[in-house]
Amino acid sequence: MNWINNVVRPKIQKVFKKRDVPDNLWIKCGNCGEMVFHRDLALALNVCPSCNFHMKLGTKERFQQLFDQGEYEEIALPEVAADPLKFRDQKRYPERLKEARSKTGRNDAVTVAHGALDGIETVISVQDFAFMGGSLGMSAGEGIVKGAEEALARKAPYVVIAAAGGARMQEGILSLMQMPRSIVAIQALREENLPYIVVMTDPTTGGVTASYAMLGDVHIAEPGALIGFAGPRVIEQTIREKLPDGFQRAEYLLEHGMVDMVVHRHELKGTLARLIRLMTHRPASPRKDALPVTQPPVPAA
Repeated sequence: MNWINNVVRPKIQKVFKKRDVPDNLWIKCGNCGEMVFHRDLALALNVCPSCNFHMKLGTKERFQQLFDQGEYEEIALPEVAADPLKFRDQKRYPERLKEARSKTGRNDAVTVAHGALDGIETVISVQDFAFMGGSLGMSAGEGIVKGAEEALARKAPYVVIAAAGGARMQEGILSLMQMPRSIVAIQALREENLPYIVVMTDPTTGGVTASYAMLGDVHIAEPGALIGFAGPRVIEQTIREKLPDGFQRAEYLLEHGMVDMVVHRHELKGTLARLIRLMTHRPASPRKDALPVTQPPVPAA
């Protein structure tokens, strides 16, 4: 009996065992509900092929899209205190940091890199919403400031891809201090006449909007991005009035002069390249293939 249980049955079960299939091969669009194959979605830079909804895009994918041939060099950021306030809510702050780092593979919300964008040396900072909501803490603040310093040293344009829910409450006043620090760094760029361009993605809110996200020479927004200081629900509860449709969305802000342009993700690199060449008085790129588009923009249904 032991021979049957220990030898025969396992072999039979192995033959008829269903092959494990990953549960993340298909991704549901948060706007239209369409199920999109993960490889097709990755090729489309996380833009839904059915409704053009712009899903969140990771740091690595952002850099690979914007830098020529996807080649870039990350810039090391200064170390900061791990838990200056010994903060604890449902979890200790170091535990939350450990979980976010394991999930994203990043040390904090902001990553800085430099490389060629359409042949022009450019410094880019990407704020990853997957890391604790892209919250602005000391490390993220150091990233924004370090990016500006690197752009100054290289006499290069500075591009910030912003995505955040606001300041990081676990760092209290130290988090809020990153707002004036980033403003001073951006002012240094302005004094040297170096281009500073902000790309606001969904969502860009709180202290980030109240500081470096609204100080760009040019403000670009992705379609449908939520942009503002306080959220719509908080505003409605405060003023006790119904807000207009699309309030705080990129298209609404474009109509009211808060952003300069709304740009489809597939066209972002070409738009940035043209802006940088215009702002640095450089001729248009002589190469017709200088700005490849991973996937052509899909017209809205």
